[in-house]
Amino acid sequence: MFNKNIKLIIAALITIVAVWQFTEKNIGNGIFLLLLAGLVILLYFKNEFILLAFLKLRKQDFDGAKKWLDKIKDPHTALVQKQEGYYNYLNGLMLSQTNLTQAEKYLKKAVQLGLNMDQDLAMAKLNLAGIAMTKNRKIEAEKLLAEAKKLDKQGMLKEQITMMKQQMKRGPVQQMRRY
Repeated sequence: MFNKNIKLIIAALITIVAVWQFTEKNIGNGIFLLLLAGLVILLYFKNEFILLAFLKLRKQDFDGAKKWLDKIKDPHTALVQKQEGYYNYLNGLMLSQTNLTQAEKYLKKAVQLGLNMDQDLAMAKLNLAGIAMTKNRKIEAEKLLAEAKKLDKQGMLKEQITMMKQQMKRGPVQQMRRY
């Protein structure tokens, strides 16, 4: 993995070589190099390790996803802000199964940095609400649930939000399953 700034430099150099190939009448080489530069720019905005971690997470392979995320040594310098948000989001989702305090830290950082999709932000807030409920912080949990409901425009989390509201009415929760 290259640093985010090195990716931009590589894309610029490839583009310069592509222009040179066009001037030399090597149109095919120029087109190929422009496509290659486009791929490098895509990987600037969508980190390859985060994409691979998402794929592992979809298959419920938490160890594999953690392995890919661990390859990102310094997220602050290697990733743009939204990617760093997803890095924290994925770590928070995985840790919510085992360590609630660490998961809360990662998920709050992800919400602070921002996520591209409202659905992901709603899921992060839903998980934070679940953590707040298990720590008996009912007001914070209600606020986070309301925010998650507002962000869930497609209704994909409606069932989980309803279930969590019902559990909040029952009283304090010892350990709750998060979604």
